[in-house]
Amino acid sequence: MPHSISPGDSPTSSQEDIVLPDAPAQPSSDGKQDSDSDESDGAVARAEETTKSTAKTEIKLQDLFKDDDDSDEEFPGSAATDSKMESSPPATPVQLPPSAKYSDPEVMLAFYQRLFPFRLLFQWLNHSMKPSNDFGHREFAFTLQNDAYLRYQSFPTAELLRKDILRLNPSRFEIGPVYTTNPRDRKTLRKSTAFRPIAKELVFDIDLTDYDEIRTCCDKANICHKCWSFVTMAIKIVDAALREDFGFCHIMWVYSGRRGAHAWISDKRARDMDDGKRRAIAGYLEVIKGGAQSGKKVNVKRPLHPHLARSLDILKDHFQSDILEDQDPWAMPEKSERLLQLLPDKALNDALRKKWESALGRSSTSKWADIDALAKTGASKTLDGKALLEAKQDIVLEYTYPRLDVEVSKKQIHLLKSPFVVHPGTGRVCVPIDTKRLEKFDPLGVATVTELLGEIDAWDAASIKDDDEAEGKKIQDYEKTSLKPYVEYFKSYVADLLRDERGVKREREEGDAMEF
Repeated sequence: MPHSISPGDSPTSSQEDIVLPDAPAQPSSDGKQDSDSDESDGAVARAEETTKSTAKTEIKLQDLFKDDDDSDEEFPGSAATDSKMESSPPATPVQLPPSAKYSDPEVMLAFYQRLFPFRLLFQWLNHSMKPSNDFGHREFAFTLQNDAYLRYQSFPTAELLRKDILRLNPSRFEIGPVYTTNPRDRKTLRKSTAFRPIAKELVFDIDLTDYDEIRTCCDKANICHKCWSFVTMAIKIVDAALREDFGFCHIMWVYSGRRGAHAWISDKRARDMDDGKRRAIAGYLEVIKGGAQSGKKVNVKRPLHPHLARSLDILKDHFQSDILEDQDPWAMPEKSERLLQLLPDKALNDALRKKWESALGRSSTSKWADIDALAKTGASKTLDGKALLEAKQDIVLEYTYPRLDVEVSKKQIHLLKSPFVVHPGTGRVCVPIDTKRLEKFDPLGVATVTELLGEIDAWDAASIKDDDEAEGKKIQDYEKTSLKPYVEYFKSYVADLLRDERGVKREREEGDAMEF
């Protein structure tokens, strides 16, 4: 899908980006570098030139690399190389022109410099305060301002990641797996099989374009509050299954920035799963099968699996309000025929069709009620009540159950857009979604990057004489914006993860100490 990039989707799709693991580099008799290295170096040079040219009039270049002296009070005592990550106002404030757009390089540079939570991202992916291979062997992929795509980037610390992002100023970046060795060193290995992925968060992808055949309010990249309810339903179902059926605890849902959401499961057990186990979980959650032109898309066994029974219980109210009332999927005669195709009795279908043809414009809510009403009148002498009930359950599932892009979940090597990057099409930040306040999340209310930078300017202008500032209390830039609750939620999520990771390491060490 557009929000996630698999190895085969790279804009600069050299063969090495498609086939894994890579073959080791062959020595060159003429001493020249590999052509793909030349291409990457050229792309970087062009991106750096773009960044510098836009920064000259707005920012002093030396200011980009000054270490911030902020400390993250919730996570004290991190390693010295990673102790200065939360961005504070630069020595020379970034002055954006009134006409600045979120796609402008200087806007992105200001966002990375002042608002992106690099240290929290490091702690989340590193699972510890102290730098480790969990972060150092992790792949990052950058989409540069000139549309070049750089894969296999890696960084020992958050500070080095931050400095490279400020240097290259990518329009966005993706996160890949942890490899057996540093991804930058993959060509130095004697055996290609020595470079392979060994860990990655289990991820899931929900995209509203997969609902185009059943949503009536919008289509393609467009969304509204009515069709966002499909994402809300999907998050509820998938989150419940991951927690209750698989026992995962550290699940973070992230708004994709336009029309979907991503789930990141960071439990160690999830990160260590091989592709076979990932496929099994994806298959467990996959219920809707078949394309837009296929027939019945839900074919489940009876009695219903507990997961499906729980899902129906969660979805029944959504079906009434979000589907029948808001979407009104069977208002048109041709859509009503789709509903009749899913019912099991021909005589009942004929009676319903006759009723609806005599009352054009009948709502989907009324048509759904007509099914039971006509069934009770004996419109069909051969009607099987149990078969009708099961058919209606399948219809509810077809119109409400999550439609997942399961290919995203099946392989460790799949790259997925990082939380807190800016969606290039909307300018909105990919913020985490608090599932305890899921119904209140408004995707259209998430601030754009230009709005966030404007909020900083407004705060600074209003608080020049603020007592807190006069007393030396430092307020980080994200705290001046509507991004604050999302960063605070991410902090809490990371703190819980690190707490559990310390417990896992302690148990492992105690177990090793008992072995003789």
